[in-house]
Amino acid sequence: MKRHNVKHIAVLDDYQNVAISSADWSPLNDRAEITVFNDHIADEERLVDRLLPFDAVCVMRERTPLSRRILERLPNLRFIATTGGRNASIDVAAARDLGIVVSATGANGSGAPELTWALILAAARHIPTEIASFRGGGWQTTVGRDLSGSTLGVIGLGRIGRQIAKVGLAFGMEVIAWSQNLTDEAAEAAGVRRVEKAMLLRESEWVTLHLVLSERTKGIIGQDELALMKPTAWLVNTSRGPLIDERALIAALETESIAGLAVDVFDREPLPADHPLRTFGNVIATPHIGFVTENSYRIFYRDTVDNLAAWLNGAPLRVL
Repeated sequence: MKRHNVKHIAVLDDYQNVAISSADWSPLNDRAEITVFNDHIADEERLVDRLLPFDAVCVMRERTPLSRRILERLPNLRFIATTGGRNASIDVAAARDLGIVVSATGANGSGAPELTWALILAAARHIPTEIASFRGGGWQTTVGRDLSGSTLGVIGLGRIGRQIAKVGLAFGMEVIAWSQNLTDEAAEAAGVRRVEKAMLLRESEWVTLHLVLSERTKGIIGQDELALMKPTAWLVNTSRGPLIDERALIAALETESIAGLAVDVFDREPLPADHPLRTFGNVIATPHIGFVTENSYRIFYRDTVDNLAAWLNGAPLRVL
């Protein structure tokens, strides 16, 4: 089989410096020169300058968006290896027009649901506050909230939403759900009750979002929706930042019209150091680590290597 010449491959946004150790890259030996970047570049000019020499780039989820404008300025780029089964930050149509192949990988489905519950439990039992007290030499300072007997509202009862609902039921919570296409039958099959969005927002102590970001779902929680929530309710988002209108959210947190926000995702990532969401006492936040687990990375980078090898060999591979 005809083999390509040695290719220059960039691995982007390897924040933890684990890309190479997470998989066996030896199938690419003598076929490719791998350059790993641990930092993130948001500036378009600097990003284009960095990527110009490369034939292929490996992107971790949606950390580095690749728009048509950027792709058109990368004449050497022929292959994008993204992780996961979809990537809304890559202009796949533009890549196709430019003759750039975009591959996908498998994924580990447990990371985001587990982190969702870590955030809910941290909020319910004031874990950050109590840890800070303990490390400062103090003792008990807060009174926690019971999950058992409270109402969990799940917006989006898909693969992840159903996992969230199952755990909520195990905690003894009443679980209600809504999405644009959810039916009574699908909700019943998951052991939960389907309600309209307004009722879910009014009744829930915990409102958690599990939707794919699209034009239909962008801003699905805005000023009107936040106004319906109880002042004792927490909003939880481990899906995508733009599902919530950020300005309306900040106003609700400032006025404490909701109890708080437990969040892993943001409109802009990495979140600027001076962003208001970093300052609120009623925000429990993590830096988009829902998918950042050992098993997830093993699957992502293993499949990335397989895709790169298939591309180099001219063999079939999984594409977007």
